[in-house]
Amino acid sequence: MFVYIVAVLLNYLWELAQVPLYLGLDGYSRTVFWHCFVASLGDGIMVMIIFAAGWITLHRWDWFQWPGVAGYLVMLTAGLVLAMVVEWVGVQSLGRWQYTENMPTLPWLHIGLIPIAQMLLLPPLVFRLAAVLGND
Repeated sequence: MFVYIVAVLLNYLWELAQVPLYLGLDGYSRTVFWHCFVASLGDGIMVMIIFAAGWITLHRWDWFQWPGVAGYLVMLTAGLVLAMVVEWVGVQSLGRWQYTENMPTLPWLHIGLIPIAQMLLLPPLVFRLAAVLGND
């Protein structure tokens, strides 16, 4: 549960920071803050899926406390796959969100690089913070 809380908090900050890269999210209104919060709840679930992938792959529930090379590979691989699938489904398949011209995208899939970077950079930070703070 602690991992999920840390994941939601860090992802909420990321979601707020990338608001200018999405169409329809003009300024920082109450609606935008709520939208980012809901998105961060989903991001937290994605981090928990990464946690489960590590547990299954590495056969340890506490794998993230000392991830080693294998743990970081799990984080990066699962994060990349999850982010690409969620972005592709959200943008290309369901049309749930659109990017502004400022969003860097992967040309062949037309999905945002910033949300992909989010699931590559934040999970290792989330797990590290959870490991350090959870042991105090």
